[in-house]
Amino acid sequence: MTTFLNRLKVYGIGFGIGLVFVFFFFQNRGCSWLPGNRVKNAILDRVIVVSDEEAALLKSKGITNKEIIALLNEGKVDFEKSKKDTESKIYYLANGATAVYFTLPSESFIAEVKAAGQPVSKIKNTTEGLGRFIHFPKDDDLIFADTLAKMTCQQEQIGMIQSRMILKSLQQNGTIDFAKTHFNVTPKAEQYINFNDPKGRRIGANAVWYKNKITLHTLDLPFQDTCR
Repeated sequence: MTTFLNRLKVYGIGFGIGLVFVFFFFQNRGCSWLPGNRVKNAILDRVIVVSDEEAALLKSKGITNKEIIALLNEGKVDFEKSKKDTESKIYYLANGATAVYFTLPSESFIAEVKAAGQPVSKIKNTTEGLGRFIHFPKDDDLIFADTLAKMTCQQEQIGMIQSRMILKSLQQNGTIDFAKTHFNVTPKAEQYINFNDPKGRRIGANAVWYKNKITLHTLDLPFQDTCR
């Protein structure tokens, strides 16, 4: 019995040291099983968006895009101030004086940032204006362009036959048009995105989230579309 207790004691000490390493040296990133970290990972798996109106409000509070992303590593999820029991969820994250909400519309590829300062019951997804992308998941193949003839033809027309070119443009100058975005449609939320082609022309597209990819079926071109 004494030998067993000694072994149990040694195991407990080793386990405790391991937790110290995880929490303080790896900043909780290894603990994906913790509820707060599962929420953070769910947000980081999406494209994080800030509307132009919200960006102005966050700026007035002295909150930068860098600090918003840092919350997903250093901040804590306050579940009491969150809305987690509905299909579309909203989470409150804070680190000291810096605090924001992240909305996660159901079946969507975006997480929208909202300034704190009001109860979660007042937080809604934006329905007008534009939003800027401030974070993308680490996936070079995040964009999937439909292989049907029309989509391929349109990609050739804009000189972006490779889907990675579209992703790079979205990262550099992409926006989401909230007025043309529909979060409540089924089976998938529809987001309307814009990006520049190599000639600087603004291209539009309806996009859905399917199998962890932003899927595009057709493009809205600012010139005569000859594709059929």
